Amino acid sequence: MIRIYLLAALAAGPARAANARFDVMETSIAKIHESIAAGRLTCRGLVRLYLDRIEAYDQKGPALNSIITVNPRALEQAEDMDKVLRRGGRMKPLHCIPTVLKDNFDTADMPTTAGSAALAGSTPLQDAAAVARLKENGALILAKTNLHEFALAGMTLSSVSGQTKNPYDLTRTPGGSSGGTGAALAANLAAVGTGSDTMNSIRSPSSANSLVGIRPTRGLVSRTGLVPVSFTQDAAGPIARSVADAVRLLDAMKGYDPKDPPTAYSIAAIPEGSYTAFLKKGGLPGARLGVLRALFGSQPVHEEVNRVMDRALATLKKEGAVLVEVGDPALDTAALLAEMDVQKYEFKRDMNAYLQTLGPKAPVHSLADILASGKSLKVSEDFLKTAQGFENGTDEPDYKARRVKIDDLRLRLANLMAENRLDALVYPHQKRLAVLATEPSQADRNGILASLTGYPAITVPAGFSAAGPDAPIGVPVGIEFLGRAWSEPLLIRLAFGFEQAARARKPPLSTPALELTKSLR
Repeated sequence: MIRIYLLAALAAGPARAANARFDVMETSIAKIHESIAAGRLTCRGLVRLYLDRIEAYDQKGPALNSIITVNPRALEQAEDMDKVLRRGGRMKPLHCIPTVLKDNFDTADMPTTAGSAALAGSTPLQDAAAVARLKENGALILAKTNLHEFALAGMTLSSVSGQTKNPYDLTRTPGGSSGGTGAALAANLAAVGTGSDTMNSIRSPSSANSLVGIRPTRGLVSRTGLVPVSFTQDAAGPIARSVADAVRLLDAMKGYDPKDPPTAYSIAAIPEGSYTAFLKKGGLPGARLGVLRALFGSQPVHEEVNRVMDRALATLKKEGAVLVEVGDPALDTAALLAEMDVQKYEFKRDMNAYLQTLGPKAPVHSLADILASGKSLKVSEDFLKTAQGFENGTDEPDYKARRVKIDDLRLRLANLMAENRLDALVYPHQKRLAVLATEPSQADRNGILASLTGYPAITVPAGFSAAGPDAPIGVPVGIEFLGRAWSEPLLIRLAFGFEQAARARKPPLSTPALELTKSLR
């Protein structure tokens, strides 16, 4: 059958035949560029492959519901990129890499909704700084992905698009709030993507979808043009199927932006050249990794994650890492959330400032307008009302006390690592598996440690739970590596070393390869 398809493609012309010889499933940036350079693939053909997969699987078949908006000019932009190469132009670092953006990244040519019906149709005046950098590096924006409304929770349920499904188990959440990006990349509906992370939201969908997510040091990637939640805790970063692709995306997104003051610290902290220089095999021998037991669960509901983590820790040890058991009861995530999370105090100030950048044609101009629209989900509305209720949230005594505690936590964590001579801390990003999509929220996530301190963290596929009726190959589990501020080079080396040894990533069975002729258009 495949031979017949290839013969038909050859008869139809060399360009279509070239695209037929390219396997889009689980491909990488390097393979895409190699295939384009060798004449086995055109940019238009690549985009067509992904558009066909979106058509087949996002609203049909398993109906993942991961996409809010497809770029209507994607094929036209792909043809323009093909013309550049035909005229002798050089490939940029992300030339023709189909990229999905969480729909809280501003795009001047597509609406940005933040998953809220109150912002439906809102088209910003300019691209987010990170989006502009991706485009400058050659990325092709394929689509905007679903997210939990205003990025406020971990279930990826929005008033503009509904619930996104986990492609590994269609009854479960894909994590959140960047779950649309997570589900789309896991299902091979795009090459790479972006997420935002106020508490867990890059790393939670990475853990739940067998992906790699990088929450960078606060100040490494600009948040200008990102629909905000909290100036203190927000971060933007890459999500991909491999450490190498996530690092290539990080390379494009990083850097100083005068409109986001903390990025000034990045000028002296970013190493010369590319972060890809740290994608080296054999990065684990001698590394001292602190196993943070306070972030492991101890109840029956945690057993599947603990089983996967035991194998992951064994792999780290086998590869030459030195595992150091460390404990600090003050690092319990529930306590940190209760005592230090500042989202509700900063949200009104930051959201109102963002809405003013949208211009007079924006559908809403303040948090009060959003509430008055009556279009928010009940689970979001409770938070929005709390935030609106503060006359000036950042003047609240409790807010100021929380900021002091955050500074103390940053120092406490740095000292824990120094006293034990650690290169990084390791733990499961989620103590329990991704919950059913009918649950009110995802419990037992560990991302707040990085979110409060601003330290970098990388989540990598660790393995899968036992298979079940709804999860034919199991539910993904992610291991997280957390380091000191600006330690991305070291974390990349550690994460890449583990990824290459564990080889835990698997594609879901719910979105298999399409027939070759489907995408010869």
